[in-house]
Amino acid sequence: MATDTYGVGYNSKTIEGRYNQYARDRELFLERGRDCAQFTIPTLIPDEGHSSTTRFSTPYQGIGARGVNNLASKLLLTLLPPNAPFFRFSIDNFALKEIEEDENLKTEIDKGLVEVEKAVMEDIEISSDRVALFEAIKHLIVGGNVLLFVDKQGLRVFPLDRYVCKRDPMGNVIEIITKETININILPENIREVIYKTTNPEDIGDKTCDLYTCVKRTKNKFIVIQEVKGIEIPESGGSYPVDKSPYMSLRMIRVDGENYGRSYTEEYLGDLKSLEGLTKAIVEGSSASAKTLFMISPNGTTRARAIAQSENGAIIEGRADDVSVLQVQKFADFRVAQDTAASIEQRLSYAFLLNASVIRDSERTTAEEVRLTADELQSSLGGIYGILSQEFQLPFVRRKIAMLEKAGKLPKLPKNVVRPKIVTGLEALGRGNDRNRLVQFLQTLAGTLGAESIGQYVNVSEAIARLATADGIEVKGLIKSPEELQAEVQAQQQQQLEMQQSQAVTNAGETIAGNIPPETIGRTLARQQGLPETEE
Repeated sequence: MATDTYGVGYNSKTIEGRYNQYARDRELFLERGRDCAQFTIPTLIPDEGHSSTTRFSTPYQGIGARGVNNLASKLLLTLLPPNAPFFRFSIDNFALKEIEEDENLKTEIDKGLVEVEKAVMEDIEISSDRVALFEAIKHLIVGGNVLLFVDKQGLRVFPLDRYVCKRDPMGNVIEIITKETININILPENIREVIYKTTNPEDIGDKTCDLYTCVKRTKNKFIVIQEVKGIEIPESGGSYPVDKSPYMSLRMIRVDGENYGRSYTEEYLGDLKSLEGLTKAIVEGSSASAKTLFMISPNGTTRARAIAQSENGAIIEGRADDVSVLQVQKFADFRVAQDTAASIEQRLSYAFLLNASVIRDSERTTAEEVRLTADELQSSLGGIYGILSQEFQLPFVRRKIAMLEKAGKLPKLPKNVVRPKIVTGLEALGRGNDRNRLVQFLQTLAGTLGAESIGQYVNVSEAIARLATADGIEVKGLIKSPEELQAEVQAQQQQQLEMQQSQAVTNAGETIAGNIPPETIGRTLARQQGLPETEE
């Protein structure tokens, strides 16, 4: 038995062999996931051996599917909100103390961090990541596990039946192996030649094969190797830093010591099974009760054919006593079943948050509504949002930043600045709290000392810049610089001075003119125009 770096033993030297070995540990989790999918969305985790022609049974009740879709929508809204960043950059306290000494530098850094956030969010907006993430979240809710792969082509989803993984005692992934069915013709030519030599052409069939991808962790990086029919593909080799890996193995509910997570639906599987049985009984019983039969006495004079062939309002011969109606009198039993089903449905509605919503029915959702939804998920679902913020949001943002940096699409921060850390989850969504505290402070100051106190004691330009930064608004070219403000003040002062001088000259002229006799003024004007002066 071979042993890898972390002491994980395996019997086969091939990736396929380790996949088959790890699959035994995954089987129990797959069975639980299929049971949950049977009463919610059966197509999420189908039985082994399914194909495009497989017909899936539909549950009698729809509360399971509706609950999964509703909960998935709420999680999607908080994990990737459309109108507000779900992350922010924060500088460590030691570096912040040095930066705070230079207020201009601090403002410049804040602006640069906002620009980086906008660049990452714009890349997410133009991608189809939300579509894939919605599918992944449904797998998490029903199956408890899903694997995401993030690259420049977008977000790819691997269901639980398409991958295996190994974790260390701390829950960190140390090995992931995926299984994909591909066409042999897309493989490199040298690999195809080997496959055709070692495999009977009749066994190839439609020319498809299983591609195994192994992602294995060493001390400070993940190594990627691909294999087909026990043959390693050299061109597929590569490595990624630990904090920038494109593979993310997500769990809904983590249990210490287990390689896979538990699903949220599994906790309410008893209610779903009970509701399914009651709903089926009510539907089938209602169908039987809806059937009405007319019975004709065999000793009567009324003929059954006459009853069957008569139109509405027809006149036939017979006796009314010969005809009776047969119905199933089980309304009382149905009432008990309906009341029980309604009680279970109410419990499931609370469990899947069908009865609670803090989101307005509008085209745009505010950042505050996103934060309230995150709080609701955090309090109602036992910290599930906190788990996903660490296992999905943080690695997802790091991977996006790494790809944008490699493509040269990220704005540069000021030089000689410590690289900021990424903050996700509820702490990142609390950026609006900083804005609210600043607004409240300004309102308190104006209410206590008067509105003029703001301009007297507060750096208005800095306050405006911080408000814009809190709202994620680019202030470059929007807010006037101190130089522009000073120039405007000087221009206004110069204009006022000129107006005062002009007014003074006018007033002085009027005063002088009032003290000189009109005859003198007339002679002066005539002299200036070359006219003969008039006699007094």
